[in-house]
Amino acid sequence: MSYRVLRRAMVAGAIALAFPLAASAQVKVGVTVSSTGPAASLGIPERDTVSLLPTEVAGEKVVYVVLDDATDTTQAVRNTRKLVTEDNVDVVLGTSATPGSLAMIDVVAENQVPMISVAANASIIEPMEGARKWVFKTPQNDLLMAEGLAATMEKQGVKTLGFIGFNDAYGDGWLDVMRKAAEAKGISVVSAERYNRNDTSVTGQILKLLASKPDAVLIGAAGTPVALPQRELKNRGFAGQIYHTHGSANNDVLRVCGRDCEGIILPSGPLLVVDQLPDDHPAKVSAKAYQTVYEGKYGAGTTNTFGGHMWDAGQLVVAAIPVALESGAKPGTVEFRQALRDAIEAVTDLSASQGVFNMTETDHSGLDERARVMVKVVDGKWTYQPDL
Repeated sequence: MSYRVLRRAMVAGAIALAFPLAASAQVKVGVTVSSTGPAASLGIPERDTVSLLPTEVAGEKVVYVVLDDATDTTQAVRNTRKLVTEDNVDVVLGTSATPGSLAMIDVVAENQVPMISVAANASIIEPMEGARKWVFKTPQNDLLMAEGLAATMEKQGVKTLGFIGFNDAYGDGWLDVMRKAAEAKGISVVSAERYNRNDTSVTGQILKLLASKPDAVLIGAAGTPVALPQRELKNRGFAGQIYHTHGSANNDVLRVCGRDCEGIILPSGPLLVVDQLPDDHPAKVSAKAYQTVYEGKYGAGTTNTFGGHMWDAGQLVVAAIPVALESGAKPGTVEFRQALRDAIEAVTDLSASQGVFNMTETDHSGLDERARVMVKVVDGKWTYQPDL
């Protein structure tokens, strides 16, 4: 083949590649979740939920690029950088755990890509300034849940509280907000112990905790690693009430923990007990819709609250896309990403699986008390407790 013929072929190939891309603008959603590693019980249902999200919105094709960060903060950052610089996504969803989500913030901000985290800690979106203006999240803020716990503790006569939680940002955040919420109810946090997500023993921490003789204990952890201190407390004969955060609100916890989880109390999003909610609960219809779609694909009883957080992130994107398109900006551009960020921030009265979202310039969580119910494990099942 002559140089001239080869050059013509190369030019023709380049044109053939360029024109379909220009003619088929599409909204690209990047996703990084922890579908392996210690947070896998969170990340797997989040990953599985992505396949249920719409592939066309307002006449535009929507595609999803899903990566696993293995509950590793460095990998979460690496995934995020790939999604925004190589895949040119318009929005990032994830990740499952707080440390990874916090580490992703600078990457999305420097590339001006909106991010919706599915991790809980309020530090992901607070203080709402600088890089965080690009970041939103769907799980309930820790303080909202801690206030519900403190009110329940007060009703149950708790005066002293022990704490054991993750030795990371999740545990830090929960210890901080629980101290504030407890003190407001006249409850003292008398001891605080920490452990790592992949630890295999917490015997030393539990012995120190029990030495302070608390009326009750709060486990500030998430996913199946919560079973480790729960079992140790039971094995050591602790007779007080054991509370958990909403990070324990999934069926995998019950599966791993078994009988040792009987009687635990925690705050949760309404999705966890959707079938037990009164018909007038503002999130019931939306939560039921997600349950129907998820269990239609994955089987009866498989609905998971963490998958619900990803579903809600998807609903925020679906609500924002038409508004962003009205600006005239095209998917794949800086202008569209800015318009999408602005549209997410303007979402109001969006009923989703975990509550009703009302985003503002200063609140990128947007949830209120309607996103919180109290539940208790009774006979191995989550039960709605409206009187707690």
